Amino acid sequence: MRTYLVRAVLGLICLAVSTPLASSQDAGPIKIGLLIIDSGPFATMAKESERAARIAVDVLNREGGALGRKFDLVIQSHAGSPASAVSAATKLAQQAGVTMITGAMPSSHALALSPKLSSLNVILIDGFSQTADMMTRGCAPNYFRVTPPDPVIAAMMKTYVAQSGAKTWNLISADYASGHTFAKQFSEMVDSLGGSVQQSLFAPQGTADYGSYISQLAAPAQGLMVTLYGSDAITFAKQQKQFGLFDKYKVVLGNGFAIESQFDALGDTVLGVVNTLSYHYTLPGKRNADYVATFSKQAGRVPYYGDADTMVGLELYRDAVIKSKTTEPAKVREALEGLRSNTIYGDVEMRAADHHLLRQLGMGEVVRAPDGRGVAFKVKFLKTGPELYPPPSPECKVR
Repeated sequence: MRTYLVRAVLGLICLAVSTPLASSQDAGPIKIGLLIIDSGPFATMAKESERAARIAVDVLNREGGALGRKFDLVIQSHAGSPASAVSAATKLAQQAGVTMITGAMPSSHALALSPKLSSLNVILIDGFSQTADMMTRGCAPNYFRVTPPDPVIAAMMKTYVAQSGAKTWNLISADYASGHTFAKQFSEMVDSLGGSVQQSLFAPQGTADYGSYISQLAAPAQGLMVTLYGSDAITFAKQQKQFGLFDKYKVVLGNGFAIESQFDALGDTVLGVVNTLSYHYTLPGKRNADYVATFSKQAGRVPYYGDADTMVGLELYRDAVIKSKTTEPAKVREALEGLRSNTIYGDVEMRAADHHLLRQLGMGEVVRAPDGRGVAFKVKFLKTGPELYPPPSPECKVR
């Protein structure tokens, strides 16, 4: 009897050793972490960011999720500094058990997060930052980006700037990573067209009074380039209106400045501004049309570019999980590299060399809405990714 029991116990031990338990990453819902900022200039986007992610998750779950599992959104808010973003991401990875993180992350946050991702064992799909540094020194194995970076935005704007006839330019930008890198890229582009930048001003985040900046810009060049975001964009737009600043320029361009998600707050203070436009709900294709219908029903409005970038980031992640047959980040990373996927943007490719999505980008002019109430975008043009993206930088090390 004792011999029989010993053999039985040994048999169970061998079975346990030879049949590994399913890991927490391969059982139950697939947890996706969403970073949102609840204070400072970007806090105005928190509710919209959360709603966009919830709708995207709902769409993917209705399509069956991935590997027979549903997606589950885990939200983590933070104060808006790079350090608080790292702390929030750490909490999502180590306490909530997420395998992918997305959400609102200004360029300084992306730069702070990218070197931490491998040790946290998570994939980050960035649908927010723009700095060129994430194509060079900021590259990291577990970092992927959906949003068009500054060099791509400058390349797309080059056609419009040349057509505008404006030779002299003034710039006002946010005083942090993306603002500085974009100002540099834009200035180089203007120089290449035989023009010049007369002033390039940088305003700290949370500036309450733009009076001194507006005074300096009141002796205008032919064109003005504005790279301000969130509540800073709203404050500047309203204050410039009091002085008729935009009326002094032949053309006013915006980079993340006059955006649809803030049109209710901006109103006619941005009429006539030509802003970058990475997505419009009228993009062709049944998948986009279905997404627009679903989003509009749930949100009571059409999706904007931030909503769409969130959706595409999750579409790519879902497809990579299916391709790799796991949520284990190292294998999902391999699946994402070079991934070709059909999304609401149509067929796109995640470039393997630097983890940037080759996708469309355009320009839209702020005009009166068709119903006469509020403002809307009139699409000026859209270009495809291969037309705009520079070759991968040798500085980018993702392997």
